[in-house]
Parts: sequence; C-alpha cells; structure tokens
Amino acid sequence: MSCRSAHPGKAGTARPLAPRVRRIIRLNNAFQLLFNLLWWMPVFYAYQRQAGLSDGQIFGIQSIYYIAFCLFEIPTGLVADRIGARNCLRAGAVVMTAANLAPLLAPTYTGFLAHFLAIAAGRSLTSGAASAYLYDSLRAQGAGEHYLTAEGQARAWGLGAKVLCWPLVGPLMALAHGAPYALSAVSAAGSLLCALVLPGQAPSSPPAAAPRRRLAALHDATAALCTLRAAPWLALVMVQGVAVFTLSRICQVNLFQPVLLHHGIGETSHGAVLAAMTVAEAVASARPQWLTTRLRPAVWVTLLSLAMAGTLAGLTLGGPWTVIALLCLFAAVCGFAYPLQRKLVNDAIPHGAPRATLLSVESIVDRAVCALAAVAAGAYLAGGRLDALLWHSALLTGALMAVWHLALRRSDRSRARPGPRPFGRTACVVQQDAGGAAPTVS
Repeated sequence: MSCRSAHPGKAGTARPLAPRVRRIIRLNNAFQLLFNLLWWMPVFYAYQRQAGLSDGQIFGIQSIYYIAFCLFEIPTGLVADRIGARNCLRAGAVVMTAANLAPLLAPTYTGFLAHFLAIAAGRSLTSGAASAYLYDSLRAQGAGEHYLTAEGQARAWGLGAKVLCWPLVGPLMALAHGAPYALSAVSAAGSLLCALVLPGQAPSSPPAAAPRRRLAALHDATAALCTLRAAPWLALVMVQGVAVFTLSRICQVNLFQPVLLHHGIGETSHGAVLAAMTVAEAVASARPQWLTTRLRPAVWVTLLSLAMAGTLAGLTLGGPWTVIALLCLFAAVCGFAYPLQRKLVNDAIPHGAPRATLLSVESIVDRAVCALAAVAAGAYLAGGRLDALLWHSALLTGALMAVWHLALRRSDRSRARPGPRPFGRTACVVQQDAGGAAPTVS
C-alpha cells in the first residue's frame, strides 16, 4: 500500500509525496506493524493454563492490566511531551521487547503479571506518542492532509500482518513451546530499529514558551486540563470515541469466543473467524476516506457507532453463518471508525497544546470505561445472560449518541462566542472557525 494524495487534482492525477514524507509514513507503518504484532495473542489463555495458572489468576491479571494501563497513561503522556514523541516510541519499544521475554524467563504467575504490567507500560508510552508523532511530522512537512490515509494504512498493515502470522502460531508452538513469545520479542525489537531511524521533529511550540524543566510536568498537565475546559469540542470528540473503543474492545476480545460458542461454533474454527474479521477490518482501515465525501467525520463516527451497536444486537437473532457475517461486518465498521475518530481528536487539539498528554487523557478514559464494561460483561456471562448483554450494550450506545448530539448542539452555540476561560493561574483562549477547523489555544 502506498500513501498518495487524498485530494487529486482536476486532471485526476495524484500529487506525489516528498521523499521525507514517504519515509515518515513507511517507517510509521513498519513501527506500528512490528510493535503491535503480538504472536501470543491467540494462545495466551491456553499458554497460561498450561503453565499452571487458574482462571481466577488469568482474569485477575487482565483486570490488573487494565488498571495499570490507565495509571501509566498519566505520566507517559507527560513524558512524551517532555522528551519528544520519537524518543517515547523508542522507550516503548524497549519496554515491549523486555515484556515479551518475561514469560520465557519466568513462566509463573509472577512472570505473567510482570509481562502484562510491562505490556501496559510499553503500550501507554506509544498510545498517544505514535499519533502525535505522525500528525505533527506530516504537518511540519506540509502534508497534513495525508494524516487520515496514513493512520488508516498503518492500522491496515498491522491487521494484515496478524492475518498472515496468527494461523502459524499453533504449528510453531508445537515445534517450540515458547515460540509465540520469542517471536513477539523479535517483532518488538524490530519496531525499536524503526523508531531509531524515524526522522526528527521540529519543536511543537516556540522555545520562548517552554517552561522551566522543574515545572514541565505540572505545566503540561495544567495546559491539558485548561485546553479541555476551554475547548468543549475536544472533550465531546473524546467522549464520542469512548463508544467506538469500548464496543470494539468488548466484542473483539471479551465476547468474541463466548458469542461463537453460544452459537455452536467450535474452538477449532475460532482462528479462521478471527482471521476473516481481521481482513475485514484491515480493508476498511486502509480506506476511511471513502466515507468523508458527503458527511462530516463527526457524523460518520456517530453513524458507525450506531452501526456497531446494531450489529451487536443482531448477533442475538441469527444462526452460526449469520453470526460470522455480522462479526466481520462489525470488524469492518471498526476499521472505518478508528482512523476517522483519531483524526477528529487530533484536529480538535489546539495548536501549541500538549498533544501527547491530551491523547493520553483520551486513552485513560477509553481504558477506564472498558474496564468497567469488562466487569459488567463478566457479571452478565456468569449469569448466562449473553443476549441481554448484547441488547443492553446496543441500547446504551444509542442513548450515549443521543446525549452526545444534544451536547454537540450546545457546543456549537457556545463556539460562536469564543473568549478567555481561566483555569487556576492559566488562561486559555480558544478560537475555532464555523467550519469545524482545529482550534488554537494561547
């Protein structure tokens, strides 16, 4: 896949990208692919059971992982804005490499707990920094219009790699029991090499505006809170993304196997179904610009969220083949929605604001809501109420979108009256044009 201009000229030919822009996009694609290529994902439950862990221990580790992810997001976002997004990507790759080696060195409860804690730290280091690096780097090269396509294609490359690699995990594990974790460590080390050769970035703010180092973290945290208070549109976009991330995570991770088993689809077919879903998501992720011609991205994200909710409800009505088709449709909708929502958030962040810190705030909210949803899902499943869980999830999403649009209308009215909004000793002034362009903060 190549990332050409999303806005062809009148003659119908795409404007070629500058060599530096192509290098940024290709290295970002490679980093995202290798960093997120977790070979152990399809077998980690069975692997831990074979290591002697009980179900309570396995799911207890998952609960700790979600909590740790939320806690790590706070300092890592601040770190990214202090040391630079590129350096944060390098640190995240180092931590991820070590994390994947932990189960090989200590296949015990302690080893797996350390593994997932390190995974949470590594992913939190890159969750906001990766998008911030790509967005800022493309804008600095005058190629900001390519961000949406580049973000979607990076996700598509990563998903495509999983489709090719995950079916090999079973045979490789039969040859060498620790192969899934060893290969994951090799992939993470490859992502470190990509991060080491990523082009440098220009400072995101003028040197005169930089705070003293001792107050850097406090300044960034204050600036992030000030920005959220002064830019209600940014807060609304983050809330909108909660529905997308939570529905995607709960369905594709927590409810994937229970839904298939509930409809009589055996475990031997789960890998094939997961591969088909991943293909659908990869294809959609590579072409999010198909949906941006007539409606605004914010409207599309809302419609896609409702489509995801409707698909979950539909899982209660069909047979095995219908369920498989709906799961693939759900994955495709997720593929369209994710890069659109990421672009919305990045566009809504004012110029000069701590971008990585704000993206980490969004990730904290997403993970916190997802942790609560996982607890609720466990309670539903324990009571044998899978269908009720799917229906209630769909209805709750519909209600959330309705409330979101009411809040959006109020925000549209207030955006016509920009002005200073003090936060403690810091004052924010947000300006945004009527067309929905990204605001600026001072």
